[in-house]
Amino acid sequence: SPWRALLQRALDANAHLKHSTFFQLATVGAAGRPANRTVVFRGFQEQCDKIQINTDARSNKIGEIREWPLGEICWYFTDSWEQFRISGIIDVIDGSSLDPAKLQQREKAWFASSVKSRSQYLGQSPGVPVANDDHIKDVHIDPSAGPVDAYCLLTLDPEKVDYVNLKSNQRLMFTRTQEGDEFNDWMAEKVSP
Repeated sequence: SPWRALLQRALDANAHLKHSTFFQLATVGAAGRPANRTVVFRGFQEQCDKIQINTDARSNKIGEIREWPLGEICWYFTDSWEQFRISGIIDVIDGSSLDPAKLQQREKAWFASSVKSRSQYLGQSPGVPVANDDHIKDVHIDPSAGPVDAYCLLTLDPEKVDYVNLKSNQRLMFTRTQEGDEFNDWMAEKVSP
């Protein structure tokens, strides 16, 4: 897709900045209120444009996304002055999935993460009050063990991408065309920034 080449160029140009792989993911939260959080880009799903995000299956956002699977990414690259707003449908892939291909994607994403990152899923549930700092103790995980129950892979399937380059004062809107239930090619339109 044409926007993905722009995104890859921005990732490459900003690769020296650790925060360039962080973006904000906005979803519809409880009672229809907006919910936003910073997440880490875990790559694209193979042979498509779906963006992968690791998360804890015990977090509130999982139930919220299952109820309203719409989401938008806002990703700003500080060195190249580029912003991508990517909206689409989010799929929740946890251990209860009945689709063997999705379970395989989940496992592949699990092993692509560092052992330190994987160990986060062995702690207490996110948002649970803690009486002391016992939850910070070292947690050890077998590096060869598959995904734990708390690990969840989210994939955002883009439908619209709003790209702004503030250095060149250029803005492009990319929209995926749809026929029935099937999405097809991307259309690009230059618009006023």
